[in-house]
Amino acid sequence: MNTFEELNRTGFIAEQIDPTLDLFVEIEKLKKEKNAVVLAHYYQEPDIQDIADYLGDSLGLSQEAAKTDADVIVFAGVHFMAETAKILSPEKKVLLPDLKAGCSLSDSCPPHLFAKFKEKYPDHLVITYVNCTAELKALSDLVCTSSNAVQIVNSLPKDAKIIFGPDRNLGAYVAKKTGRDLVLWNGACMVHEIFSQQRILKLKAENPNAQFIAHPECEEVVLSMADYIGSTTGLLNYTVTHPAKAFIVATESGIIHQMEKLNPDKMFIPAPPNNTCACNECPHMKLNTLEKLYICLKNGLPEVTIPTHIINKARKPIERMLEISAQLGL
Repeated sequence: MNTFEELNRTGFIAEQIDPTLDLFVEIEKLKKEKNAVVLAHYYQEPDIQDIADYLGDSLGLSQEAAKTDADVIVFAGVHFMAETAKILSPEKKVLLPDLKAGCSLSDSCPPHLFAKFKEKYPDHLVITYVNCTAELKALSDLVCTSSNAVQIVNSLPKDAKIIFGPDRNLGAYVAKKTGRDLVLWNGACMVHEIFSQQRILKLKAENPNAQFIAHPECEEVVLSMADYIGSTTGLLNYTVTHPAKAFIVATESGIIHQMEKLNPDKMFIPAPPNNTCACNECPHMKLNTLEKLYICLKNGLPEVTIPTHIINKARKPIERMLEISAQLGL
């Protein structure tokens, strides 16, 4: 089996690593040698978060990908994030430690079906959440993230007719906050739909002084209980500025690593799922490991590629989002 067949089958190069190697040191060497930068999402495993040159949520990562002067971007996240980096920096090599690191929300909105859905509303603008494929972004007028979705919608004329996809929960939250009547695609994130209302209520009763904070991809029944709703960066900042000493956190549990680093005197409790599994961990995000990141940087593979015509179409709505965000100071 050749390397590309292996990548297609497994998503990464299965290579033996000398167990005596200090991977943190070796990765730093490779970054200097290849003029590479590691961008990582808050949902990555702690070791990857700690080795990253930039750590953030989708908006921050998009902004960083657009301005980096590195020759190589190693994106420690999921596939749509690496695609976004490639769209914004097409001349750079963009690597993803594991090509199988996908996204349940992105998978819930196949572009060919969304194109047919869009045809039903020819007079509507299309806003897509960044958690989607490059092909879907190419069908959009604007892209948004959970950090700026409300502001992006509010930047449009009051009478604008809008399709919002693919996340129905974020769309419903944005519709409620803006008072707009949005046409929603029926997609969702498997992690953010797993939280149990009854178990959260029990946890709140057991920890009456804890703040309950939630990501807007959660269902309305969960959001209605929250003391604060925000993006991953918003949630992180809230734990720093709020005087509470305990927080119940309803989003992917990877963010808790940063919360604990920034707030060593505070307690963070992952919101419980509706069963006994560790379902508040994204299985796609957790496919990336420090070992795969090292192998990926060492070999320059797996590389994320996108057809030029898709890049050209998808870049416009992303750049428009970044322009609006900059104007609003986001």
